[in-house]
Amino acid sequence: MTDPIAPTAGPSSAPSLPANHAAIARTAENFEAVFMGEMAKLMLESVDIGDTFSGGHGEEIFRGMLGEKLGSEMARRGGVGLAPAVMEQMLKMQEGSS
Repeated sequence: MTDPIAPTAGPSSAPSLPANHAAIARTAENFEAVFMGEMAKLMLESVDIGDTFSGGHGEEIFRGMLGEKLGSEMARRGGVGLAPAVMEQMLKMQEGSS
């Protein structure tokens, strides 16, 4: 029995790309996720924690993880348009090295 919640992977769910293009697209999206995660971490560091609702040491530890997850989710949902530009440059570099 299949899990109704789990996303199904198949040809209809993703555009048809050659194997190397799909790998490059994943790498470009991962790059954007890391970039967005670092930006989110910087934004979270600028937020005043305050004394009333401070999470203490636990909050400090997990704040970086929150930034990473926010970046990954932003990139997965389309990001800021960095991944397509990175992918284009990677393809150009790959064509030049052939």
